[in-house]
Amino acid sequence: MRTKTWEISDELWEKVAPLIPDAAQRREVGRIYKRKPGGGRKPIYGDRVYFSAIVYVLRTGIIWNALPREKFGGLGSSALHERFQEWTKAGLFAAMWKMGLAEYDELEGIAWKWQSADGTMQKAPLALESVGRNPTDRGKNGKQKTRPRRRAWGPAVATRHRREHP
Repeated sequence: MRTKTWEISDELWEKVAPLIPDAAQRREVGRIYKRKPGGGRKPIYGDRVYFSAIVYVLRTGIIWNALPREKFGGLGSSALHERFQEWTKAGLFAAMWKMGLAEYDELEGIAWKWQSADGTMQKAPLALESVGRNPTDRGKNGKQKTRPRRRAWGPAVATRHRREHP
């Protein structure tokens, strides 16, 4: 069976796990906390669940609120987005990008003297596969029904501008 493009392999997780900041590193400097680091209830979801869900959202192109909770053990979209913002602020994704560039440079080599960038705007290619059809598309084919008019005949002039004299 083919692996889905948003699933995290053990090999990738072994490379990413050391880059993820721990809870002590996520604490804001200068903020006064009521509990010591590590205090309070233990987290329900591990970092791998969060990372898998973030990759799922980014790879499929769905909005954060459309995250299918059943795929990630009930993880909510707002908690996921908060963790995404924390990790972005901590530089996780920039570090992953640098790590990927270094690995690719080692394997294939990168022409660092000349680079170009390209982009496109289109629908997310995997969104339909993962979340289904757009709920606002109700499968209506063709034209909408025409409503019956009050009278069978229409006026000779479609509209009349009030400021213009006939």
